[in-house]
Amino acid sequence: MSYLELYVSPSLVFSGFQKSFEEADYVVLGVPFDNTSTYRTGARFAPTAIREASLNIETYSFRTDLDVEKLKIHDVGNLEISANTDETLKRLELVANEILEARKIPVFIGGEHTITLGIVKAFKKLENLAVVSFDAHLDLRDEYLDIKTSHTTFMRRINEQIKPKTIIEVGTRAVCREELEYAEKAGIKFITSLQILKEGIEPAKEKLRELLAEIQNVYLTIDLDVLD
Repeated sequence: MSYLELYVSPSLVFSGFQKSFEEADYVVLGVPFDNTSTYRTGARFAPTAIREASLNIETYSFRTDLDVEKLKIHDVGNLEISANTDETLKRLELVANEILEARKIPVFIGGEHTITLGIVKAFKKLENLAVVSFDAHLDLRDEYLDIKTSHTTFMRRINEQIKPKTIIEVGTRAVCREELEYAEKAGIKFITSLQILKEGIEPAKEKLRELLAEIQNVYLTIDLDVLD
């Protein structure tokens, strides 16, 4: 039995257009996890909500000149979540690794941002890996509320445990002094939302191009609070 069969349950299909797993270029996995969320929970409902929304919008984008109906997408469903955070992240790593081994491009729908740790662990065998995170927060605390693995610490765990070639954070607006000191010490680059507002988007795009010029593999992750 594969890990996809063991740890994934069927769900609504993203966009309503489904190719077979073998035929697909992109494989979608929902991760309805928000066990460590603070202030406001509910991210666990996002995979279903996003899929429902995807069924009610037009398929063609003028901006990208792409039609989702023409993309080869397979939605495998949702990861089975454990009450234990480490167990959930381990399951996610195993499933993500299986998708990568099938030479598919994985697309993950969270869920709180902690899931990135489990996902990037599956990418660790890729050479010259960059993790690019669009997020209002650096998520570089060592611990929060006596918890070492959470939505406030996972980027630090990624740097410590996986050691990607580079980590770049974009849209930063809310940090603590501990995170700034760690980012400087670890060589983690970030572009603040204030910089983008003052200088415009083009300098930020150029900086990203420069930082990624020698990179072969990129994992891109987006926390929606970057849009606040």
